[in-house]
Amino acid sequence: MADGAIESIALSENQDTLLTFRDVTLRPNPARVLARPFRPTVEPRDRDTVDKPRANHIVDRIVGLPPELADHELTSVLQRFRGRHADLLELFDARAAEMESVLEPHALLSVTQRRLVGSYFINEYSCEAAALFNPSIVSHPDQSGLEAGATRFVLSLRGVGEGHISSVTFRTGAIQPDGAIVLDSSPRLATTPAVRSRTPVINGEEIEVIFRPTTRLDERVIFPITEAQRNGIEDARFVLLQGGERARWYATYTAYSGHGIRSELMWTEDFRTFVLSPMNGLAARNKGMALFPQMLDGRYAMIGRQDNENIYLIESDDLLTWNDGRTLMNPRYPWEFIQLGNCGSPIDIGDYWLLLTHGVGAMRTYAIGAALLDKRDPTRVVARSKEPLLRASEADREGYVPNVVYTCGAMRHGERIIMPYGVVDMFTRFATFEIRGLLDTLMD
Repeated sequence: MADGAIESIALSENQDTLLTFRDVTLRPNPARVLARPFRPTVEPRDRDTVDKPRANHIVDRIVGLPPELADHELTSVLQRFRGRHADLLELFDARAAEMESVLEPHALLSVTQRRLVGSYFINEYSCEAAALFNPSIVSHPDQSGLEAGATRFVLSLRGVGEGHISSVTFRTGAIQPDGAIVLDSSPRLATTPAVRSRTPVINGEEIEVIFRPTTRLDERVIFPITEAQRNGIEDARFVLLQGGERARWYATYTAYSGHGIRSELMWTEDFRTFVLSPMNGLAARNKGMALFPQMLDGRYAMIGRQDNENIYLIESDDLLTWNDGRTLMNPRYPWEFIQLGNCGSPIDIGDYWLLLTHGVGAMRTYAIGAALLDKRDPTRVVARSKEPLLRASEADREGYVPNVVYTCGAMRHGERIIMPYGVVDMFTRFATFEIRGLLDTLMD
């Protein structure tokens, strides 16, 4: 849908209007469901361990159905779930094949019986039933067919479903020359990728996954795969890292196992095939890391928060090893007294790196601010927000986590910054602002 500017917000009584809010809101859609393996267990909370006797009892009951009743049951399942998944029979066949290593040997099953077995060991999961928030935005790999001055984008979001499990979902759209946001029609389907390979690395496995080419980009969902991710892939910060022969988008994210966190990295060249790797080093034990969009003096650079309070600049010779960095910013103003962190990767605005920040203040209120880093020496903070650019408005304070606005990444579009942001850890909105206006505000 196309948008219009519905309101603006003044930073204070003495400052010019800066932010323009766009009439675009993304809310969680419980109708988007994934097909997820169902594993009958003795202890339902342990979803990775199959109770083999119980599973075999289910198969015995399926095998015991008369052929005509088995046909009827499979037809019934297909009718009831038609349109909710891209290829149900393929899902059933694949799940039956996965169960072969678990189940006791049975008599040769008919095609119908195998597909029924697959259907009984799958359940639907609504990946964004509870929340759709903490977005980041990057340019789309396909910029063809647009009018001059427009940019197609990919929006990544944190979807949250039953059990507060987080996954990475996507939306697509275009930014018009005047800064208006046009979202592509909302996807009805949701699909997870196939695992192409698993490679042992430090701290775990590197996983390569691939989506079917027939799926729309905005239908694709990266759901937790490894033990370290089992309770969530949270707050992906996507950035296009310049300098290689081919465009490559990277995202740092928080892997949550249910009892511990760590930072991990994924990358893609087409948003169809993704490689997910654990990072290692002292800095990777924390969350909220964001890559610079280019190397600095031949080294990779990251903005991070190593002590849950301050912002650090961290450098490395490779993308997976991150150790101690240098303190870049400490809490200085009341709106950030509890903690400071980044709101995505630094943005190149010419003479400076623009770093959007989040601060936490009284009543654990989250707000978004900004800082300018010297282009030649990013350890030098040229200016920073005395007051936040954005707080939750009076109308948007109520939600899953009250008094929170947060973004995982904005992008430059001409002389504007396009900033999607999460509201109260539930839904997502968009704001834009002129770079010149921000510079005037911060340099005042």
